[in-house]
Amino acid sequence: MQSTIVIINLLGAVSLLLFGLAQVKDGVTRAFGTRLRAGLATSTRSGWRSFVSGLVATIALQSSTATALTVASFADRNLIRPRMAQIVLLGANVGTAVTAWLVATGIAWLSPLVILIGLVLHRGRSGTWQGAGTALIGVGLMLLSLQLLGLATEPMRQSPALAAFIGLLDDAWPVALVVSAALAFVSSSSLAVIVLILSLASTGILSTGLIIVLVLGANLGGAIPPVVATLSGPAPARRITLGNLIVRGIGCAIALPLAGFGAEIMQSLPLSPEKLPVDAHLAFNILLAFVAWPFSGLLSDMTARLVAADPEAESGPRFLDPQAFGNPVMALANATREVLSVGDAIERMLIRAQNAFKHNDLAPLAEVAALEQRVDSLQQEVKIYLSKLGRQSLDAESARRSIAILDYAINLEHIGDIIEKGLCEQVRKKVSNGLKFSDDGYQELESLFNLTIDNLRAAQTIFVTGDFKLARQLMEIKVDVRRLEKQSAERHLERLRDGRMESLQTSSLHLDLLRDLKRINAHIVSVAHPILDDSGVLIESRLRLAEPHN
Repeated sequence: MQSTIVIINLLGAVSLLLFGLAQVKDGVTRAFGTRLRAGLATSTRSGWRSFVSGLVATIALQSSTATALTVASFADRNLIRPRMAQIVLLGANVGTAVTAWLVATGIAWLSPLVILIGLVLHRGRSGTWQGAGTALIGVGLMLLSLQLLGLATEPMRQSPALAAFIGLLDDAWPVALVVSAALAFVSSSSLAVIVLILSLASTGILSTGLIIVLVLGANLGGAIPPVVATLSGPAPARRITLGNLIVRGIGCAIALPLAGFGAEIMQSLPLSPEKLPVDAHLAFNILLAFVAWPFSGLLSDMTARLVAADPEAESGPRFLDPQAFGNPVMALANATREVLSVGDAIERMLIRAQNAFKHNDLAPLAEVAALEQRVDSLQQEVKIYLSKLGRQSLDAESARRSIAILDYAINLEHIGDIIEKGLCEQVRKKVSNGLKFSDDGYQELESLFNLTIDNLRAAQTIFVTGDFKLARQLMEIKVDVRRLEKQSAERHLERLRDGRMESLQTSSLHLDLLRDLKRINAHIVSVAHPILDDSGVLIESRLRLAEPHN
């Protein structure tokens, strides 16, 4: 029973540490995320600046994994050279070690004060202050977890079972390294494992050599989560995270046989035995950074050979075959397929804008500009293709279909402009300024986002099938969108009159987003106009009550 309580206490303390880490990351991202990302993107012109930017970002975010994934996304967009990206991650590794060293400086008693200050800041009106408060609460929880870890590991001093297990690991250092690496991988945090090693070391049951081996394992395991997270990503991102894993793997392979020698050196130095794990962690990462730095270019070249480049995406039209001009029906089918791909690109743009809006993250917007350029290019190609087809002698039905295809393509191009120049700019303001909508306002905008995406998917089906019932339903939804937009604007004004701070801060942003989503829906609904017009039920953009007479 006693051992069960010890395990529960230990797992609870580790869980609190991981939760605190997550709070620090979320808070710093909310308060300073845009500045950190901008700093990482712009401070990589030289090796030293790259190293320092990685170190600072990791200390702020409390996560080398977060830094690695951010740098990987920059590499994918060619915002950072591969060699500099590897140096940034060397700095990130040192940043994690510095964080562990700071955590172990004996300031755990400050946790109540830090949590109190964080709570006061969290109640502030500014998004930046709220984020900073969340980060401080996370730091306080991390410090509190250290006290709980110390209490949880205290009974282990007299545990024969643990002593036997530690003895087995001490006689099998490769196994100890694998165990520690597995723990770091499962927890996605080398810092959490280092702190756990720190607590175990304070009980005096770990030899100096075993401490070094366990620290090496934590470093190795901490490099695996970014690799896993980018497995399905683009080649430049996979190369960066793989390079970091290779560096740590080689470093651990070299250091493991020398762990005994390293233990003798550290024992001869005037170091505190209680802080030996964090001292070893810091020393390993500093040595690894300076040894690997000169080989960063070679490492980038090697990862480029190991990870093949992604196949180049086709930027031009895929279905506009000039050989089909002799068969207008086939040519119109080709144009229809091409415009459908334009609609798919618009859907991706909308989803990325919605994700950035939901998660307060600008990363999903990175692809929007390229997608919008593709939409413009394909719309122009479709226009040229249909104009050439129009030189043929088309029957009345084919001519009407040609005009409908061109009209839908033009409307999609207008939607692309609204998303890039309207929606995305509003979302950037929201994220960059740390603005937060009221719960009601957020739900209203989120519902309109979802309805807009659903309407676009329905429009794609109507464009292909010409289904009258779907076209009529889509036209009726236009009225629903107009009503939702009006109701949301009125409720927003009510919240302003009530003096709700979130609504005051986001007033123009809320109304601009409503306007842009309404305009997008108006262009989407245009796909139903030719079908309803041909059926005789459309009069000045209004529906007749009677069904069409066949």
